[in-house]
Amino acid sequence: MDSSTSNWDHCLDYAVMSDVGLRRANNQDSYTVALADSLATWQKRGHLFMVADGMGAHAAGEQASKMATDLVAHTYFKRGDLTPPEALAAAILDANTQIHRRGEASLDFRGMGTTGTVLVLLPQGAVVAHVGDSRAYRLRGNRFEQLTFDHSLVWEMQQAGRLPENGASDVIGKNIITRSLGPGETVRVDLEGPLPVVVGDTFLLCSDGLSGQLDDDELGTVLMCLPPHEAATSLADLANLRGGPDNITVVVARVTGPQLTRSANADTPAEGVRPVHPVLWTVLGVASLAALGLAALEQYPAALVGLGIAVAAGVAALIQRHSGGPGDDGFDGRPLGKGPYRAATCGANAAFAERLKQMIADLREGATQEKWNVDLNRLDEATGRAEAAISHGDYAGAIRQQLRAIRSVMEQIKQRR
Repeated sequence: MDSSTSNWDHCLDYAVMSDVGLRRANNQDSYTVALADSLATWQKRGHLFMVADGMGAHAAGEQASKMATDLVAHTYFKRGDLTPPEALAAAILDANTQIHRRGEASLDFRGMGTTGTVLVLLPQGAVVAHVGDSRAYRLRGNRFEQLTFDHSLVWEMQQAGRLPENGASDVIGKNIITRSLGPGETVRVDLEGPLPVVVGDTFLLCSDGLSGQLDDDELGTVLMCLPPHEAATSLADLANLRGGPDNITVVVARVTGPQLTRSANADTPAEGVRPVHPVLWTVLGVASLAALGLAALEQYPAALVGLGIAVAAGVAALIQRHSGGPGDDGFDGRPLGKGPYRAATCGANAAFAERLKQMIADLREGATQEKWNVDLNRLDEATGRAEAAISHGDYAGAIRQQLRAIRSVMEQIKQRR
C-alpha cells in the first residue's frame, strides 16, 4: 500500500474485486481507484472510483474498458481549471473520443465500447458520472439506493411508459444498452449529486455481472453484514453461484471517519447554502464596529463610510452563500441529475439467511456429485456457527458465517481451476 493510500485509512475503507465469472474466457471489465495524494488535492478533487464494462470482440472490449479507466482518472485530476463535475464530464468525453478513434483505426476494434460509472467523494459530497448500465449505489442504514439510471432499452422504455415496471426484461433483453463510450463520436454523460455523505455510508460500484444476478436488497444486506474487503469477494461469490454468466467487478467504499463528510450534520444539509470566505466576515465585523465607534464620536461622514463598507461586505457574503457562484474550488454544489432512481430496504433477516442456507446446500451437493477436491470441514464448521446464531436470533451473525462458509469453498475451487 502506498503512502497516499494509507493517508486515508482512518476515514475510508475500500475494496475492489474483479472476477471473470464462470462462462467467459476473458475479463472485459476494468476498474480504478485514485485517492487524493494530499489534503490539498482532496479539497479540490477528492477521491475517485470507477468501474467500466467493455464490449467488443478480439479483446476490443477489454481494451476499451482499460482505456476508459486510465484516461478518465488521469484527465479528471489534470483538469484543475474546471469544477469537479465539469472535469468529470470532460474526462469521460475525452475518453469517448480516444476510444472511438482507436476503434475506427482497426477493423478488429471497430465498434469497441464500454460503460463507465465514476464516483468521486468530495468535501461537498459525492458526485457520480455515468454512461451505460454499470451502477452506483449508496447504503445508508437499511436504505439501499441506486444512484444511476440504467442506459438500457428496458429502463428507457419504462421511463417512457411503454413497458411495465415488472417483467420488462422478459419482453426485451435487459442487456441491450442505449449509451456507451466509444461507438459514437460523442456521448451524453449523466451527472448526479453532490449527495451528502455521513459516517457509515457505503458506496457500491459494479458491472451488470453482479447487479444482474443479485437483487438490490441482497446487495445491500451483504454490505451491511461484512466489511468492504469481505463484502466485495462475497458478492462475487454469490453472483457466480447464481450462474456467473458475465464478468463481475465490484468496488466498495465505506466512509469510516468525519474527515470525508460535509459536516457533522451532513444528514440534512441546507440546499444551495455554501460556506462564506472568512475575509468577508472579518471585513463585515471590523467595518460595523468602526461605524459604531465613529458615530459615537460624532464623526458621521466617516461612520457612513464604515457603514457602507459593512453593508457591501454583508451583501457579498449573502451572494456567496446563496447565489451558487463558484467558491474557492469553483464548485457551487448545485444539485445535478434526478437520482436516486430506485431504493430498497435491506436487512439481516430469516428470509435472507434461508436463501444462503439453500445456496450452501446446493454448493455442498455439487461438490459431492462432481467430486471436487475441496475440504468441506470449514464449510461444516461455519454452517454450524451460523445455525447457532440463528437459534439466538442473530441473523446478521448467521449471514456473516454463511457468507464465509461459501467463501471457504469458492476459494478452493478457484485455486484448483
